[in-house]
Amino acid sequence: MTTYAHTNEFEGATFVRSSLKCATFRFSDLSGVTMRGVDVGGLDIDSHDLFLGTLLVNGVDVVPLVDAELNRRFPGRELQRAQTPEGLREAWDAVRSAWQETVAGTPPDLVDAHVEDEWSLAQTLRHLVLATDAWLRGAIQRVPQPFHEIGQIFTGAGEMGFDLSIFRDDPPAYEEVLAVRAERQDLVTDFLTTVTDEVLAEERDDPWGGDWHPTVGDCLRVILEEEWAHLRYVRRDLARVT
Repeated sequence: MTTYAHTNEFEGATFVRSSLKCATFRFSDLSGVTMRGVDVGGLDIDSHDLFLGTLLVNGVDVVPLVDAELNRRFPGRELQRAQTPEGLREAWDAVRSAWQETVAGTPPDLVDAHVEDEWSLAQTLRHLVLATDAWLRGAIQRVPQPFHEIGQIFTGAGEMGFDLSIFRDDPPAYEEVLAVRAERQDLVTDFLTTVTDEVLAEERDDPWGGDWHPTVGDCLRVILEEEWAHLRYVRRDLARVT
């Protein structure tokens, strides 16, 4: 099977009576794609950015429907956009409890199991350590080097100029992952315990060097979004390997 990587040769292309059956698109830009008269049986779309725009199916924007269904499947997820200290505390308690249930319910022989190119549970927990370090310790608390060495970096970080030498090459033991993860969760809990409306409104810099200048509240909501999104990924994949 042919693989096309780092290419824009298909931008603006038109496919007529062509077969893309069983094709896989990963980390690709499909914004603005128009499909007419197509067979989409079994089409599987997973987009973290789905809720930033629209997805029209037969003229119906299905994004609100997907959002509502995910809220039904993951009670507490609807709180991730909270704006007040009280709301954010409730939102964090909900996602922390949901993660505790998943971690406790995963058999030890599955913590390193993964589907295709997806992360395992252990790797996902390491990535959430990274996310907390970036958005709480880095952006909010302005720690000069906020990252723990076991953090799981995302694809393309090296191409962005990020210093990958911070992180260990050898995978840590699962017990260490759980310990560091619990420490990072406690940091969020402790910060939310005393945060005020005034602090939530303070501006910060994007920890990844972008042009966005989020507020402290925005940074906390990014953490919540990361937590719920990766919980969904893990539960989806664990269901496939059990």
